[in-house]
Amino acid sequence: MSRKTLFAASATFEAARRLDGLDAGHRSRRLHGHGFLASVRCDLPAGWARFAGGEVDRLRDTLQSCVAQLDYGLLNEHVPEPTNESLARWVRARLDMPEVEQVDIQSTPREGVSLDEAGNAHVWRRYVFQSAHRLPNVPMGHKCGRIHGHGFEAVVHVNRSAGGHHRSIDHARLDELWAPLHGELNYACLNDLPGLSNPTSEILSSWIWQRLEPQLPELSWVTVYETASCGASFDGKRYRIWKEFTLDSAVRLKGAPEEHPLRRLHGHTYTLRLHLSAPLDEVMGWTVDFGDVKQIFGPIFDALDHQPLYEIDDLADCDTATIAAWIFEQARGRLPQLDRVDLYETRGCGAIVCADKLGPALPV
Repeated sequence: MSRKTLFAASATFEAARRLDGLDAGHRSRRLHGHGFLASVRCDLPAGWARFAGGEVDRLRDTLQSCVAQLDYGLLNEHVPEPTNESLARWVRARLDMPEVEQVDIQSTPREGVSLDEAGNAHVWRRYVFQSAHRLPNVPMGHKCGRIHGHGFEAVVHVNRSAGGHHRSIDHARLDELWAPLHGELNYACLNDLPGLSNPTSEILSSWIWQRLEPQLPELSWVTVYETASCGASFDGKRYRIWKEFTLDSAVRLKGAPEEHPLRRLHGHTYTLRLHLSAPLDEVMGWTVDFGDVKQIFGPIFDALDHQPLYEIDDLADCDTATIAAWIFEQARGRLPQLDRVDLYETRGCGAIVCADKLGPALPV
């Protein structure tokens, strides 16, 4: 099975802007500011960093140097119309990087844009709704068979490059289209809604897709967060789920030079996401049970969490890419639906090992 490794980094900057292309009276025409997050994912060649295992640090420093020009400045002095998309394209043009597969700009926790390898801009917007549900087809005794609730989140991604719409109206248009769905979903029992008699995250993501896509043919995918650590995505054809874990582990890099800090004993609180893809079970309404993923992955989790990773015999080194590849190989034998592992040592900085296309860009 072929697979590839991508390296990821993020950097923040604080900046002010005016969006003069918006309609008269729009509040964002006024001078305002954000704490922006820029992120990049690259397929780096061997030898790009000073040493194997130094890729994440160098990538983070490269991105930070790029956005430093924008920090505590007026974005209009650098970018004529500094929308999130324009900022992502500005960053992409100035990154002297091989094989950049994705550049993201997040202006608030609610909204951002992902610029893919082909240059398509996928605008996204996050929505929250408070709902109850139960899964009627689970085995007797399964906790999800009981009526319970979640603070759900939905992230709607739109390929702005495919639609021909003026960039300035994207978020307002999404809000307008989302409003009737919010009225149905918020403070409701999902099982009572037509088409949601078995409201798993997968079915909910496709239910939202079916209601938005006729009015929004540029729709890229819909992501539903059932909790902060698990959810599902639907792109009109297939479903994907992810389950997130936190690992508190000690590491040191054997491949780092003697004088380098990464050679010393240190540690991270890692964010680990397992991504799985499988056909929808027509009875259960899910691809894989989140609880099963947690249970099956449990022995691997226990080998990593609150452990010195440099003592694992078959782990070649403790850089994030090597750890992610080790997790992929160990978990794939137990979870054949697994096709991607994300491992972040700090926010947005780490490595992605995938056997398929990158898929939905979850906000970091």
